[in-house]
Amino acid sequence: MKLTTQGHYSVKALLDLRSNAGDRPVSVREIAQRQQLPAPYLEKLLIRLRQAGIVASVRGAQGGYQLGRSPDKIYLGEILSAVGETLKPLPRHDPDATLAEDWVTFVLWNQLHQKLKQALDRISLEDLYHDARSWQAAQGEQTSFVV
Repeated sequence: MKLTTQGHYSVKALLDLRSNAGDRPVSVREIAQRQQLPAPYLEKLLIRLRQAGIVASVRGAQGGYQLGRSPDKIYLGEILSAVGETLKPLPRHDPDATLAEDWVTFVLWNQLHQKLKQALDRISLEDLYHDARSWQAAQGEQTSFVV
């Protein structure tokens, strides 16, 4: 499985919020600069994440975005779904009813898809954050947190 740009950018933005928010909202510009993302595209993704309840927006001069709930209650599967990331194993495949091996392949891929979906629905933003921090520490990086 490979994340599309929208999935990748969304996870980066959420990890940035987890890492840099503190008690204040974080602006799109700040996230975009730190993570080297295009701000207009990032804004569109954050709107979708807000609509899904994953982030909350705060208006005003000191406004921006913050996590909508605890990072241990935000799961990778819901993040990807919120931004339209699909994980269909064989999206355009209709098995040939006369070929047993075609059905076996189809059933196998569908079962693998279900297992992958279950795994994504158990990986929290907090898990990803700690994994990224552990990797960063192993690389000897102690300064800014860029996913």
